Amino acid sequence: MRIAIYGTGGVGGYFGGRLAEAGEDVTFIARGEHLAAIQRDGLSVKSVAGSFHVAVQATDDPATVGEVDCIILAVKAWQVTDAVEAMRPMIGPGTFVVPFENGVEAADQIAAALGERHAVGGLCGILAYRDAPGHIVHAGVDPFVRFGERDNRPSERLEALKACFERARGVQAEIPDNINVAIWSKFLFICAMSGIGAITRAPIGVCRQLPQTRHMIEQMLDEIYQVGRARGVALPDNAVPQAMKFIDALPASGTASMQRDIMDGRPSEMESQNGAVVRLGEASGIATPINALVHAALLPQELAARGETPST
Repeated sequence: MRIAIYGTGGVGGYFGGRLAEAGEDVTFIARGEHLAAIQRDGLSVKSVAGSFHVAVQATDDPATVGEVDCIILAVKAWQVTDAVEAMRPMIGPGTFVVPFENGVEAADQIAAALGERHAVGGLCGILAYRDAPGHIVHAGVDPFVRFGERDNRPSERLEALKACFERARGVQAEIPDNINVAIWSKFLFICAMSGIGAITRAPIGVCRQLPQTRHMIEQMLDEIYQVGRARGVALPDNAVPQAMKFIDALPASGTASMQRDIMDGRPSEMESQNGAVVRLGEASGIATPINALVHAALLPQELAARGETPST
C-alpha cells in the first residue's frame, strides 16, 4: 500500500514515522526547514513508547508523488480545505483520505471536495508535537488510530490499512463498529481539554484538580454530548464520565495543541472545536453557554493571530 502523510507535525510525524519504521511505502508532505531537515537527516521521534530515527521520502510538492492508495491527513483542522485541494495530484480512482483531526467535520469537507468514495472517518489519540525541524516528541498517551467507512460497512481497503499499522510498533489500530460515535467520543474530551487549557493557560493536571475548572470541564462535556446526540450520533449514556475518566488519566503536565497554539500567538483550531460546538448547537437547537463563553473569550486573540482584528 502506498501511503502519503499530508502534514508532518506531531501527529503525522509520529504515525507516519512508525509506518516508515515498519517498512511501509510512505511519503511525507512537509515544508520549510522541517522538510529540509527530514530530507537531509531523516525523521527523528523521541517517544515514551520507544524512540527511533528513520530515513524517509519527503517533499513539498504532491504532484511529484503520484497517485497513492491512502492519504493520512494530519494538518490543523482549519487547514483541511486547502490541504484537500493541494493533494489532488495524489488522488486516483481508489484513493481514500483518512483525517486525523481534532474536530468532527473533516470527513464531510473531504467528501464535499473530492467525492464520497474518497472520504472515510478517522481519528487518533496522542500527545505529540514538533520539537525542532526534523524532530517529533511523543510525550504521552498510548498512541491509537481508529478509522472506518462513513456508513460503517465492512471495508477491505481499511482492513489493509489496519494491517499496515499492526506491523508497526507503538500504535494500536482499530476499525470501530461506529466511526461517528468514535469521532465524537474523542471530540468530547479533546474539545473540553482544549477549551479549558486555552482560557486558563494551565496544564490539565491543574484544571481537573480545581473544583471550579473541573466543573467547567464537566459542563463543556455535557454540552458537546447533547449536541452530538441532537445530530443523530449514538453516543452512549456514559460518554461524559468516560471522557472525564480519560482526562483524569492524562499526564498532569499535558496540554492540547489548540492551547499551545493560542499561548504561542498562532492561529488555532478554536473554530473547529469550541466554535464548532456553538455553531452545530445553534443549528440543532441546543444551548451551549460554556462553550460559547470559551469561544467568545478567545476570539479577540484568535482574530489577532490571523491578522483579522476589527479596526477600532
